[in-house]
Amino acid sequence: MTTTRRLGASDSKTRSLLLDAAEQLMLREGYAAVTSRRVAAEAGIKPQLVHYYFRSMDDLFLETYRRRAEAGLERFARAMDVHRSLRTIWRFGTDIGGATLNIEFVALGNHRKAIRDEIARSAQRFRELQLEAIAAILHEHGVSADVCPPVVILLAMTGVSQVMTLETALGVTSGHAEMNDFVEAWIDEADRDLARGIPPVPPRPRAAQG
Repeated sequence: MTTTRRLGASDSKTRSLLLDAAEQLMLREGYAAVTSRRVAAEAGIKPQLVHYYFRSMDDLFLETYRRRAEAGLERFARAMDVHRSLRTIWRFGTDIGGATLNIEFVALGNHRKAIRDEIARSAQRFRELQLEAIAAILHEHGVSADVCPPVVILLAMTGVSQVMTLETALGVTSGHAEMNDFVEAWIDEADRDLARGIPPVPPRPRAAQG
Protein backbone atom coordinates (compact mmCIF):
# COMPACT_ATOMS: atom_id res chain seq x y z
CA MET A 1 0.00 0.00 0.00
CA THR A 2 1.34 3.42 -0.94
CA THR A 3 1.03 6.49 1.24
CA THR A 4 1.16 10.16 0.33
CA ARG A 5 4.19 11.87 1.80
CA ARG A 6 3.13 14.52 4.27
CA LEU A 7 4.07 18.09 3.35
CA GLY A 8 4.62 20.97 5.73
CA ALA A 9 1.71 23.23 6.61
CA SER A 10 0.91 25.88 4.01
CA ASP A 11 0.96 28.63 6.66
CA SER A 12 4.29 27.56 8.14
CA LYS A 13 6.86 30.28 8.79
CA THR A 14 9.55 27.97 7.42
CA ARG A 15 7.62 27.58 4.20
CA SER A 16 7.38 31.36 3.86
CA LEU A 17 11.13 31.63 4.46
CA LEU A 18 11.77 29.19 1.62
CA LEU A 19 9.53 31.14 -0.75
CA ASP A 20 11.25 34.39 0.25
CA ALA A 21 14.65 32.76 -0.32
CA ALA A 22 13.71 31.46 -3.77
CA GLU A 23 12.41 34.89 -4.77
CA GLN A 24 15.55 36.68 -3.59
CA LEU A 25 17.81 34.25 -5.42
CA MET A 26 15.84 34.74 -8.63
CA LEU A 27 16.12 38.50 -8.29
CA ARG A 28 19.85 38.49 -7.59
CA GLU A 29 21.13 35.65 -9.75
CA GLY A 30 18.31 34.38 -11.96
CA TYR A 31 16.18 31.24 -11.84
CA ALA A 32 19.11 28.92 -12.64
CA ALA A 33 20.59 29.73 -9.21
CA VAL A 34 17.51 28.39 -7.42
CA THR A 35 18.49 24.91 -6.21
CA SER A 36 17.37 23.17 -3.05
CA ARG A 37 20.76 23.70 -1.41
CA ARG A 38 20.97 27.39 -2.39
CA VAL A 39 17.43 28.03 -1.21
CA ALA A 40 18.09 26.30 2.11
CA ALA A 41 21.29 28.27 2.62
CA GLU A 42 19.53 31.54 1.78
CA ALA A 43 16.75 30.72 4.26
CA GLY A 44 19.20 29.50 6.93
CA ILE A 45 17.65 26.05 7.29
CA LYS A 46 18.58 22.43 6.54
CA PRO A 47 18.44 21.40 2.83
CA GLN A 48 16.14 18.42 3.46
CA LEU A 49 13.41 20.78 4.66
CA VAL A 50 13.03 22.15 1.13
CA HIS A 51 11.58 18.82 -0.02
CA TYR A 52 9.60 18.47 3.17
CA TYR A 53 7.56 21.49 2.13
CA PHE A 54 7.76 21.09 -1.67
CA ARG A 55 7.71 17.79 -3.56
CA SER A 56 9.90 19.18 -6.32
CA MET A 57 11.67 22.35 -7.37
CA ASP A 58 8.84 22.95 -9.87
CA ASP A 59 6.43 23.02 -6.92
CA LEU A 60 8.64 25.59 -5.20
CA PHE A 61 8.77 27.74 -8.34
CA LEU A 62 5.00 27.47 -8.79
CA GLU A 63 4.24 28.51 -5.24
CA THR A 64 6.73 31.37 -5.43
CA TYR A 65 5.00 32.64 -8.57
CA ARG A 66 1.47 32.10 -7.22
CA ARG A 67 2.22 34.02 -4.06
CA ARG A 68 3.54 36.99 -6.04
CA ALA A 69 0.63 36.83 -8.51
CA GLU A 70 -2.01 36.68 -5.77
CA ALA A 71 -0.46 39.68 -4.05
CA GLY A 72 -0.61 41.60 -7.34
CA LEU A 73 -4.28 40.75 -7.87
CA GLU A 74 -5.08 41.88 -4.33
CA ARG A 75 -3.22 45.18 -4.82
CA PHE A 76 -5.13 45.82 -8.03
CA ALA A 77 -8.47 45.10 -6.37
CA ARG A 78 -7.63 47.48 -3.52
CA ALA A 79 -6.55 50.18 -5.98
CA MET A 80 -9.87 49.84 -7.81
CA ASP A 81 -11.76 50.11 -4.52
CA VAL A 82 -9.95 53.35 -3.69
CA HIS A 83 -10.28 54.98 -7.11
CA ARG A 84 -11.66 53.08 -10.09
CA SER A 85 -10.43 54.97 -13.16
CA LEU A 86 -8.46 54.60 -16.38
CA ARG A 87 -5.58 56.50 -14.78
CA THR A 88 -5.38 54.02 -11.88
CA ILE A 89 -5.28 51.12 -14.34
CA TRP A 90 -2.52 52.82 -16.36
CA ARG A 91 -0.39 53.70 -13.36
CA PHE A 92 -0.78 50.22 -11.89
CA GLY A 93 0.42 48.75 -15.18
CA THR A 94 3.48 50.99 -15.38
CA ASP A 95 4.65 50.16 -11.84
CA ILE A 96 8.15 48.71 -12.28
CA GLY A 97 7.94 46.68 -9.07
CA GLY A 98 8.15 42.96 -9.87
CA ALA A 99 9.16 43.38 -13.52
CA THR A 100 12.59 41.80 -13.02
CA LEU A 101 11.08 38.78 -11.30
CA ASN A 102 8.47 38.44 -14.05
CA ILE A 103 11.22 38.32 -16.66
CA GLU A 104 12.82 35.43 -14.78
CA PHE A 105 9.55 33.53 -14.54
CA VAL A 106 8.82 33.99 -18.25
CA ALA A 107 12.32 32.71 -19.05
CA LEU A 108 11.73 29.73 -16.74
CA GLY A 109 8.35 29.13 -18.36
CA ASN A 110 10.06 28.66 -21.71
CA HIS A 111 11.58 25.49 -20.29
CA ARG A 112 8.90 24.27 -17.88
CA LYS A 113 5.34 23.85 -19.11
CA ALA A 114 3.80 23.90 -15.63
CA ILE A 115 5.27 27.34 -14.99
CA ARG A 116 4.18 28.62 -18.42
CA ASP A 117 0.62 27.37 -17.85
CA GLU A 118 0.47 29.03 -14.43
CA ILE A 119 1.67 32.34 -15.88
CA ALA A 120 -1.05 32.12 -18.54
CA ARG A 121 -3.75 31.36 -15.96
CA SER A 122 -2.68 34.24 -13.76
CA ALA A 123 -2.52 36.64 -16.71
CA GLN A 124 -6.03 35.63 -17.76
CA ARG A 125 -7.39 36.23 -14.25
CA PHE A 126 -5.75 39.66 -14.13
CA ARG A 127 -7.12 40.53 -17.57
CA GLU A 128 -10.62 39.61 -16.45
CA LEU A 129 -10.32 41.92 -13.41
CA GLN A 130 -9.07 44.74 -15.62
CA LEU A 131 -11.87 44.22 -18.14
CA GLU A 132 -14.47 44.26 -15.37
CA ALA A 133 -13.05 47.55 -14.08
CA ILE A 134 -13.00 49.20 -17.52
CA ALA A 135 -16.50 47.93 -18.34
CA ALA A 136 -17.74 49.38 -15.04
CA ILE A 137 -16.08 52.73 -15.78
CA LEU A 138 -17.75 52.90 -19.20
CA HIS A 139 -21.11 51.84 -17.78
CA GLU A 140 -20.94 54.48 -15.05
CA HIS A 141 -20.62 57.12 -17.76
CA GLY A 142 -23.29 55.69 -20.04
CA VAL A 143 -20.88 54.50 -22.76
CA SER A 144 -21.96 51.26 -24.46
CA ALA A 145 -19.45 48.41 -24.64
CA ASP A 146 -20.65 47.85 -28.22
CA VAL A 147 -19.48 51.33 -29.17
CA CYS A 148 -16.26 51.22 -27.16
CA PRO A 149 -15.21 47.61 -26.35
CA PRO A 150 -13.38 47.44 -22.96
CA VAL A 151 -10.88 44.95 -24.37
CA VAL A 152 -9.72 47.48 -26.97
CA ILE A 153 -8.96 50.07 -24.28
CA LEU A 154 -7.29 47.43 -22.12
CA LEU A 155 -5.00 46.07 -24.82
CA ALA A 156 -4.05 49.57 -25.97
CA MET A 157 -3.06 50.53 -22.43
CA THR A 158 -1.48 47.30 -21.20
CA GLY A 159 0.38 46.64 -24.44
CA VAL A 160 2.26 49.91 -23.99
CA SER A 161 2.67 49.61 -20.21
CA GLN A 162 4.06 46.06 -20.38
CA VAL A 163 6.66 47.02 -22.96
CA MET A 164 7.68 50.01 -20.86
CA THR A 165 8.01 48.04 -17.61
CA LEU A 166 10.02 45.27 -19.27
CA GLU A 167 12.29 47.77 -20.98
CA THR A 168 12.80 49.68 -17.74
CA ALA A 169 13.81 46.46 -16.01
CA LEU A 170 16.43 46.03 -18.75
CA GLY A 171 17.63 49.61 -18.37
CA VAL A 172 16.06 50.90 -21.59
CA THR A 173 13.92 54.01 -21.05
CA SER A 174 14.26 56.00 -24.28
CA GLY A 175 10.91 57.50 -25.25
CA HIS A 176 9.16 56.39 -22.06
CA ALA A 177 8.62 59.91 -20.70
CA GLU A 178 7.10 61.04 -23.99
CA MET A 179 4.82 57.99 -24.13
CA ASN A 180 3.73 58.46 -20.53
CA ASP A 181 2.90 62.12 -21.21
CA PHE A 182 0.93 61.11 -24.30
CA VAL A 183 -1.11 58.47 -22.44
CA GLU A 184 -1.74 60.80 -19.50
CA ALA A 185 -3.03 63.41 -21.99
CA TRP A 186 -5.23 60.76 -23.58
CA ILE A 187 -6.62 59.82 -20.19
CA ASP A 188 -7.38 63.49 -19.43
CA GLU A 189 -9.30 63.74 -22.71
CA ALA A 190 -10.97 60.36 -22.16
CA ASP A 191 -12.15 61.47 -18.71
CA ARG A 192 -13.69 64.61 -20.24
CA ASP A 193 -15.37 62.54 -22.97
CA LEU A 194 -16.68 60.00 -20.46
CA ALA A 195 -18.15 62.79 -18.35
CA ARG A 196 -20.18 63.75 -21.44
CA GLY A 197 -21.07 60.13 -22.26
CA ILE A 198 -18.83 60.10 -25.32
CA PRO A 199 -16.68 57.02 -26.12
CA PRO A 200 -13.00 57.84 -25.45
CA VAL A 201 -10.66 58.02 -28.46
CA PRO A 202 -6.89 58.66 -28.54
CA PRO A 203 -5.97 62.35 -28.91
CA ARG A 204 -4.63 63.40 -32.31
CA PRO A 205 -0.96 64.39 -32.46
CA ARG A 206 -0.53 68.15 -32.50
CA ALA A 207 0.18 69.67 -35.87
CA ALA A 208 3.74 70.88 -36.38
CA GLN A 209 4.22 74.62 -35.92
CA GLY A 210 5.85 76.87 -38.51
